[in-house]
Amino acid sequence: MIMTSARLYLASVRLYPTLLLLACLGALGAALTTQYGFGLKPCVLCIYQRIPYVIAALLAATALSPRVSARTKLLLIALCGVAFAVDSGIAVFHVGVEHHWWEGLAACVGGGPQAQSADALKAMLAGPPPVPCDQIPWSLFGISMAGYNAMFALSLAVFTVWSVRQLKERG
Repeated sequence: MIMTSARLYLASVRLYPTLLLLACLGALGAALTTQYGFGLKPCVLCIYQRIPYVIAALLAATALSPRVSARTKLLLIALCGVAFAVDSGIAVFHVGVEHHWWEGLAACVGGGPQAQSADALKAMLAGPPPVPCDQIPWSLFGISMAGYNAMFALSLAVFTVWSVRQLKERG
């Protein structure tokens, strides 16, 4: 059976945000599995890389709502692409910190919040030390998790741009 142009468009308007939502949930699931399943503690840049996935997942889930107009769905999908591009940038920055191409953030080496009292200092010392951003706890083929995330997020950004173009042509 041949799909009409309108049916193909409607199927795509549901398919693309579904794929983006699944990709976000997969990336977040992988991050949480490595953290809690394999004991790889995330540094502050690892945590920052999760935020765009949460944002994109919320945007994609909103785009799946039948109450959202087709034009708004297109905008939400495009905003997912922006979130993925930002995430890829954070991941590239993290790779640079890991390879000592540039310095990381102050929070990467424990330069975060300062204790304001002796009790606050005791509480900070009792907790786990911050995970340094410039050490690679795991790699495969010489590529760290931040490196794989940079490639994955960039791929999602490119896919999102392609999706928006497809929807604009069909709509």
